[in-house]
Amino acid sequence: MQQPSSELPTAAPAPAGSRPSRVKSRLVRSGLAAFLAVGALVAGQATGAQAAGTEAAANPYERGPAPTESSIEASRGPYAVSETSVSSLSVTGFGGGTIYYPTSTSDGTFGAIAISPGYTAYQSSIAWLGPRLASQGFVVFTIDTNTTLDQPASRGDQLLAALDYLTSRSTVRTRIDSSRLGVMGHSMGGGGTLEAAKDRPSLQAAIPLTGWNLDKTWSEIKTPTLIFGADGDTIAPVASHSEPFYTSLPSSLDKAYLELNGATHFTPNSSNTTIAKYSISWLKRFIDNDTRYEQFLCPLPRPSLSIEEYRGNCPHTS
Repeated sequence: MQQPSSELPTAAPAPAGSRPSRVKSRLVRSGLAAFLAVGALVAGQATGAQAAGTEAAANPYERGPAPTESSIEASRGPYAVSETSVSSLSVTGFGGGTIYYPTSTSDGTFGAIAISPGYTAYQSSIAWLGPRLASQGFVVFTIDTNTTLDQPASRGDQLLAALDYLTSRSTVRTRIDSSRLGVMGHSMGGGGTLEAAKDRPSLQAAIPLTGWNLDKTWSEIKTPTLIFGADGDTIAPVASHSEPFYTSLPSSLDKAYLELNGATHFTPNSSNTTIAKYSISWLKRFIDNDTRYEQFLCPLPRPSLSIEEYRGNCPHTS
């Protein structure tokens, strides 16, 4: 009689297509799909992070929250502001003034703007612009001129001297990005703004406010320029000043002409929402390269209770 074997019987191999083989195949496919899904997720996150980094790098000068109509019309922006006086005895090339600057240093450096008063006027005549613009994220220098009778060419030189002082000698120089500078001015100071832009093409923005200048042609200017005129101006009538200034600027230049409605030559000497709104938008767009403000400049603003006329080129290319 045959003795039973002490070894366990060996199972026969499962035929192809049998259930164990199909289960194993499904498990392999499921594992591969999960692996690929995780890989895609990681890759997507990396791509998203890379895109975010690229976007941030493309706009490194953005300062402050996303703007709204009400935020640029407000009397104060998101930044707390401090100020410091600069004596005429401590500077050369201009008559001293007041620097307004964001108190915070957590956002890095800011662009800077020098502003000149008009004929026979002092910095007090344009002082309202200091804290209003600074609170939106700029260092602002409202200056006195060497004499109240200085002509536009001299005021242009003084605006540039003030910017040089700001970026090289002032107590706030470390808060300023010296590559992001602009100029503004009222009346002969507005004429000086054009002179400064002509003499220093590296300026990022220029804004003459009811400007006056005997020179009517500015084809040399390469700085994005917003010109304010006033429909009731009898000292620098728009037909012989602001309008020819604007039309003489190169057609390829980012430029705009805003004629204030119901305004006079001296309207820029008092707090004015329309002047502030479009000045802030222009300075942000071209000094900070902040395209979030393009929406307030393009499409071109339409005539309203405060705007008699607005001309310009859209979209902007600078």
